[in-house]
Amino acid sequence: MQAKFRWLVLGTAALALCVVVLGAFVRLSDAGLGCPDWPGCYGHMAVPQADAALQAFPQKPLEAHKAWKEMVHRYFAGTLGLLIGGIAIASWRGKGRLPVTPVIPTVLVGLVLFQAALGMWTVTLLLKPVIVSLHLLGGMTTMALLMLLASLLESQPVRVPEGVKRLGILALLLLVGQIVLGGWTSSNYAALACTEFPECHGSFWPAMDFGRAFHLIRELGLNADGTQLSSEALTAIHMTHRVGALVVFLALGWFGSRLLVLEQMRSWGRLLLGLLTIQVALGISNVLLSLQLPIAVAHNAGAALLLATMVVINSKTIRGDAS
Repeated sequence: MQAKFRWLVLGTAALALCVVVLGAFVRLSDAGLGCPDWPGCYGHMAVPQADAALQAFPQKPLEAHKAWKEMVHRYFAGTLGLLIGGIAIASWRGKGRLPVTPVIPTVLVGLVLFQAALGMWTVTLLLKPVIVSLHLLGGMTTMALLMLLASLLESQPVRVPEGVKRLGILALLLLVGQIVLGGWTSSNYAALACTEFPECHGSFWPAMDFGRAFHLIRELGLNADGTQLSSEALTAIHMTHRVGALVVFLALGWFGSRLLVLEQMRSWGRLLLGLLTIQVALGISNVLLSLQLPIAVAHNAGAALLLATMVVINSKTIRGDAS
């Protein structure tokens, strides 16, 4: 039973990664409102013909290519929810026979329900940045918990020095913070607030408005008082994410180099440093190449893969005794 359960968890984690990447593709291709309702599309469970769509929502003409992107994402997300429900049921039925408790699968069910609500609010609240950001983070968290569950089912604890453990936890927390900043940058469409690297607007520290950049309760493109969000505020969001990237690069690079000298973790160190290098290159390319869609989507996928890798590594090292 354990082997089948593990393969179910791994397959579901892979699907969760696909859902995260599809969500990024939908958001970055400006298809988040391709369907004006939820969970269907113009009142149907598939994208309807233009005449039917016009009858359902006369004020929102159908853009079929955007609607299909949104619906494919919803189909994948719905399948993911069903599989997570199956994992939860199997974990409770196998309680005592599986090396994990049903706690994580049960939390995942609650998270999926919350994700469904966020998906609905993303549409009904017209891409409010805090909702879009939470939806992205919910997808990342779902994938991370599935990877943690898979790791607990398969891997044995690895003994590492206490300092490496602490560094791994710190690096993971910094990575999570950077993913939060990345979600805020993306949901506010601030990725191109700076189009130069390493400078921004001809300066290493351009004019920025941090006071308005991180107000959570506001509409897309607007301040909390309804006025237009300034270029300085968007620049502040972008530059905060850029500085965060430097901090995470140093922390994960240091952690990865520490893993390289540990025989049991050497391959994980190489994987981590390889993903980190690719992710930094993708981030810089996003700026210099004006946010090309394939590169931007790959950057989101890179963040998810880095998170999954760090979750598995920490799962291995935290459970091991200090050497």
